[in-house]
Parts: sequence; structure tokens; C-alpha cells
Amino acid sequence: MQETPSREAQRAQAFMRLGQPAALWSSEGCLLVYNLAFGERFNCFGHSIPAGISQSQFMDKVERSGLLVRSVTTASDNLPRETDILAGRQLFFSDGTVCSIEAWPAGGGNTVMLCLDVTETNRNARALERAKETAVTADQTKSRFLRAANHDLRQPLASLKILIYTCMAAQTAEERDQALHAMDVSVAIMEDLLGALLNIGQLDAGKVEPRIQTFQIATILERLRVQFDNQAQEKGLDLRIVPSKASVESDRALLERILTNFVGNAIRYTDTGRVLVGCRRYGKALRIAVYDTGCGIPEQFHEAIFDEFFRVAEHQIYRKHSLGLGLNIAKRLAEVLGHHISVRSTPGLGSVFSIEVPVGDIWNSSVGEPEINEKIGGEFAGLVGLVLEDDVNLRTALATLLERWGMEVLTFDAFDDIEHSLAELGRRPDIIITDYRLRGGIQGTDVVNIINDLLDQPCPAVVVTADTSPDLIASIRKQGFPVLIKPISPPGLRVIMHNILFEPDLVPEIS
Repeated sequence: MQETPSREAQRAQAFMRLGQPAALWSSEGCLLVYNLAFGERFNCFGHSIPAGISQSQFMDKVERSGLLVRSVTTASDNLPRETDILAGRQLFFSDGTVCSIEAWPAGGGNTVMLCLDVTETNRNARALERAKETAVTADQTKSRFLRAANHDLRQPLASLKILIYTCMAAQTAEERDQALHAMDVSVAIMEDLLGALLNIGQLDAGKVEPRIQTFQIATILERLRVQFDNQAQEKGLDLRIVPSKASVESDRALLERILTNFVGNAIRYTDTGRVLVGCRRYGKALRIAVYDTGCGIPEQFHEAIFDEFFRVAEHQIYRKHSLGLGLNIAKRLAEVLGHHISVRSTPGLGSVFSIEVPVGDIWNSSVGEPEINEKIGGEFAGLVGLVLEDDVNLRTALATLLERWGMEVLTFDAFDDIEHSLAELGRRPDIIITDYRLRGGIQGTDVVNIINDLLDQPCPAVVVTADTSPDLIASIRKQGFPVLIKPISPPGLRVIMHNILFEPDLVPEIS
């Protein structure tokens, strides 16, 4: 008859079979026995862990072996004795595992210790902490965005208010037309600012991707003149913007945002004299500088003024006009663009803020200023454009624009029998401009594909849409169509048409 194991033997067997590393330590803190899992976890002792080794000797060997990255003693009210130095420790192993040592009193004054794997628990705790930090950062970003919006939109809004009054008081049609033109520019500036502010909101998240293009700096200089001319006149300042025909390579909206901050600050902190904006070429860079005869900034603050919310103490009188964000935004945008910003200033004499921008090739310009148009005028003469747009007013305006460029314009709005509609045109189009969403839920891209199936040679097309969804735009481009966002910019349309018809290698969608 087989003898039943004693209770003590059963406990010993259960101890040895434990899946978690476990060890029994004497009242003096010396090792009595350990299970297989404990020996495998602390495998730096060779074949076996020496019997009677103290906890301090045990930890010294483990730490010197490189088995651990670090160990941390956590506060605990349940530590059995001072000799139990392992109890309450968290051990960070070199294989990435994190274990927590838990201890309980055993019979005879001994202590049993379990090495519990808390890797996943620690990982979840760190993820929770990171999520908390992300939430705090997002909240700060939101607040910063709202402050920036308040700061940035006030300037064109102030100009717009003055222009509305000027328009109402105009004595002649010419004065009224000039005011309306300036109002149109101010509204466009506000629209661009809203887009730029969205980018600034993403700046904190590191998601701003500059859209580098070549354009003439004159486009920004003219907009600066319209935006700030009235503000300068109200303060009795002479605002002079020196014309320039230089071309630069940058993100036009972000560069304009930087220069807007420079000019706005120059006017804000200048009581008498003038503000001058000028450009000068230095090698392969164009330095755009804003000079003022304002109060100036002490040299010890030349770096600090680019910090968020920083204001020079003696200039607190201007606090109600500034949130201290403009120069910080300008610096961060310049870093994104890779442009160098510099400042020279002397108290009582004025300041010079400048930015250096790479010089660009005028023939790669993506903005059609008059100088460029005159040089390449007539390039579309004799070509045939097919306009697919079911909004009558927009179709008429677009047709008028193309005709001014010397094109013959064809159109149809019967999409139920495209083959018949195409045959009635009588001529093969050289380029198609189509709205993405046509009447009856028809997609312009589908119509273009059907037309190209009917033609002997495919016809290039531009898709126009008011939907700014990134997924939709990516989908259209994936089909091989360049996209223009409504409202259509004539210079932008001219450039994309030129590239499609004459330099298709410049159009990634169709390359």
C-alpha cells in the first residue's frame, strides 16, 4: 500500500511545481530552497544557486552579472524584516521583463518570496501616462491655437473694417472700386490665415509639412501693402514696400505668415517715422528685411523675444495689442521651412527683422504674376478646352477666362449619353476641366474616363472640387488627375494647364 505524502511534503511539491519563480529564505535572510522557475529566472550562478547565500550576496551577484538593467525598491508596509532586502523590489531584466518581488511570512520565522511578472502591467501604466501627457499637450495646443487665431485674425479684420467705412464714404466709382478691391484682398488674407492657423495648430503635433513652390516675392509684398497700409496711415507712419521681381522657393502661406508678423510688430512698436520692407540677394538666398524706427529691443532680449508669450517689461504698455505669440510662431515656422531668421535692434533707434529664403527659378513659378504672363502669353491660343460644370455661373466665368487666354471653349451638360454629347461638339478637346461632383451624382472623373475611351488619344484633365477631404483628394490623384480646390485661382489653373499640356513631367499625378 502506497504511503500518502505528509502535508509538509505536499507543500514542498506544490512549491517546486509553481509556475512563478519562488524561493524560501531563513530568518537570517539566507537562501533555504528555490523552485525550478526561480533558478531559470536567475540563471547567472551556473548550475545552481549556492545554498545559504544571503539576500545581499544574491543581489550583488545578479546585478554584476548584467542580468538586470536596474532594480528599484518600492515603498511597502508589508516588508517582513530588514534582512529581507529583496522584498518590495522591482527588477528590470535585460530581456525587457519586469518582475516584482512579493514576500510573505512562513513558519519558523522564514520568508517565502515570489517573483511576479508585471511587464504588461508596467507597459499599460506607461501607455496610460503617455495618453495623459498627450491629452494635456492637446489641450495646451488647443488653447495656443485659439490665442493665435485671436492674434492673427485681428489685423486683416481691422483693415476690413476701415475699408468698409472707406467704401461707404467713397465719392467716386473709382474710389469705391479701389476700396472693394482692397476688401477682396483682405478677405483673401483672412481666408489664407485660417488655413495657416490650421497648420500652426498642427505645428505642435509635428504634422506641418511645408508645400514648397517657386513664386515671385512680389505677390506677398503686394498683400502686405494692402493689409497694413491703412494701419500705418492711422498711426501717421510711412509704410514703404520696395518692389521686387525676385523669385523664391518656399511655402507661400507660411512665409507670408512670418512676414506678416514682422510688419505687424514693426507698426505696433513704432510711434513715429517709417516701416520699410525690402529685399536683397545674397548669393543663392534672398534676404527679406523689415526695418522700423520704433522703440527698439535691448540686446539681452534678442533671443528671448522669440519665446512664447515673452514681452519686454518696459513695453507692457503695448500688452493689450499683442499676446506675445507672433515672433514665436514666426520662428517655429521658419524652422519648419529651414529658413534663417535674424534680428538687429538698438533701443531708441529701431529694429530690423529679416529672413533668408532660397532664390527660385521664375520659369518654375506656380503663381502667375503679370510679368510671367506677358512672357508666355498666347501659349494656349488655338487650343480647345472642354468644360464640364453644371453650375451655369461658374461655367460661364471659367469659359470667359479660358477664352481670354486664347482658347476655344466647348461644354455640355447632358451626361446620360456622353458619346452623343461628345459627337455633337464637332472637335476633339485638348484638355478637359471638370467638376468632381456633377448633376445627378455623376463623378467628373468617370465622365473623363468615358470620354477618353471614346477618343483615339486620351485627353488630359483637371478635376475641380470644393471638397477638401484629404481622402477624396488622394483618391482623385491616385486615378491620375491633378486637383484644384474651389474657388479656382486663375494663376493656379494657368500653371497646372501649362504643365499638363507642355511639361507633363512636372505633374506627379500623370507622370
